[in-house]
Amino acid sequence: MTATTLTHSRRDDNLLEDIQQRLEQLNKSERKVAEAIMRDPSAATRYSIAALARASDVSEPTVNRFCRGFSATGFPDFKIRLAQSIATGTPYVGQNVEPDDTVAEFSDKIILSTMASLDKARQTLDAKALAQAIDSLIQAKQISFFGMGASASVAMDAQHKFFRFNIPVTTYDDALIQRMVAAGSHVGDVIVAISYTGRTRETVEIAQIARDNGATVIGITNPQSPLAAVSSVVLPVISPEDTEVYMPMSSRIIQLTVIDILATGVTLKRGPDFLSHLKKIKESLRPTRLPLTQP
Repeated sequence: MTATTLTHSRRDDNLLEDIQQRLEQLNKSERKVAEAIMRDPSAATRYSIAALARASDVSEPTVNRFCRGFSATGFPDFKIRLAQSIATGTPYVGQNVEPDDTVAEFSDKIILSTMASLDKARQTLDAKALAQAIDSLIQAKQISFFGMGASASVAMDAQHKFFRFNIPVTTYDDALIQRMVAAGSHVGDVIVAISYTGRTRETVEIAQIARDNGATVIGITNPQSPLAAVSSVVLPVISPEDTEVYMPMSSRIIQLTVIDILATGVTLKRGPDFLSHLKKIKESLRPTRLPLTQP
């Protein structure tokens, strides 16, 4: 039985473990590809298909067959999944990073890990939930973005985008102020609660207070979390990193991307007539810019 016939592999499985477990079942050529990858998985994420074929001493079509045998749509998709499954490394720094990595190696790992996490987010985001969140934001009397810790910078970024939409918008990173704002909220208010784990006690309690007062709560969080359970709309953020051990990296990028999606959705829903308003705001910055210097 070859890798080509073993297409039952689930995309959520750890790819490196899957390759190791099925090594004996591969044909001779496909096993060469597997062994080349297992020798240095991080290097394999940087290969072109031609480079991996040379390292494996096989043809490029063989590499493509191998990738499809592990439920990848092609070599680029396979590399993203490989980056996702690389073993965890140095705690408190970044997942996948090893103590003896060079600058080139750990920077490459961080970029590849972020790309893999964004691809995972692309697969898991719910278009219906996004549409519901966008509709709620457009109809909001006022919008408040709540974030603590690493999520606070994401909330601030959201304010920078949403103030352009002629809707009162604020951001808060202090739990006590968030609690008071939630207590004073009403029907028509929207609170966007941003939390990767969704298990911060204050955030969950504040979201519940806002719901009890009639506000719509949009949770950008883990879909299985306590925060998700009390949110009106859940926009899932799923990332392989463990923020209880590792410094938040890719999860923050996913959160920022979700904010960009929401801001774009609001802009498109407003229609072409709203673009003149956005243009006026952008043009107000022209007098603040120094002229470009000629080389």
